[in-house]
Amino acid sequence: MKAREERVRHLGGLTLEMYRRSSFRDQLLIEQCREIVALEDRLRELDSMLEAVATARRAPTTCECGAPVPWGSHFCANCGRPVGAEPVVACEGCGHPLSADATFCAHCGRPVETSDEAEPQAEAEAEPKAEVEAEDEEPAKAIDETILQSADPWER
Repeated sequence: MKAREERVRHLGGLTLEMYRRSSFRDQLLIEQCREIVALEDRLRELDSMLEAVATARRAPTTCECGAPVPWGSHFCANCGRPVGAEPVVACEGCGHPLSADATFCAHCGRPVETSDEAEPQAEAEAEPKAEVEAEDEEPAKAIDETILQSADPWER
C-alpha cells in the first residue's frame, strides 16, 4: 500500500513537472501507470487470499460423521478420524465412524467390541503355552543354578 501511494505521488509530481516544462513524454507516463495498476492488482489478490483465510477460520467444517471440526484441527473429536481421512474407530460391520464411548453402532446397531473383550481371547490362547513352559522348567532350573554359582557377577 505504501509503495502504491508513493508511486502515485511520484506520478503526480512527474506529470506536474512535464506540464511546467511543456514537454510530455507519454511513454514514461504510461510505464509509470502500468506499474501502479500492477501493484493494485497484487493488492486485490492479497486481499482476496486474506479474506478466504478469515472466512475459513470463522466457519467450522464438518467431518464425514457429521460432527463440526474447528479450523486448524487435525482430527475429529467425535470419531477420531484425521480430517479428510478414514475413521480411527469404526464399526466392524458397516464401517460407520463411532464415538469413543459408543457401545452400539448408531448406523447398523451392532455391538461395539472393546479392547477389554479382546483380552480374554488372548488369555485363553496363552494358557496352552503355559503348560508347555512348565514341562521345560527342569532344564532351565539347572542352567539358572549354574549361572548363580559362577564367579562372574555379570552372569548372575
